[in-house]
Amino acid sequence: MDFILTHHAARQMADRKIRRQWISSVIEVPERREPDRKDPTIELFYGRISSAESKVLLVVVNTAADPWRIVSVFFDRRMRGRL
Repeated sequence: MDFILTHHAARQMADRKIRRQWISSVIEVPERREPDRKDPTIELFYGRISSAESKVLLVVVNTAADPWRIVSVFFDRRMRGRL
């Protein structure tokens, strides 16, 4: 899937050692997908990353942009054990 990263998302990837492939896999086949409560152009994609101790990766995506724009990405501790 084609997407671009904001500067914020790229910085978070580097700081948290999040791989681009993990982002791709979560947005291509999310375990959970939901709209943002405040911004209708934003969707939240969740997926467990088995090679990262099954942590849940949250990818915040502007799906109104073409190509999709990754706004933020981080491991969401609140979702661990909920997927």
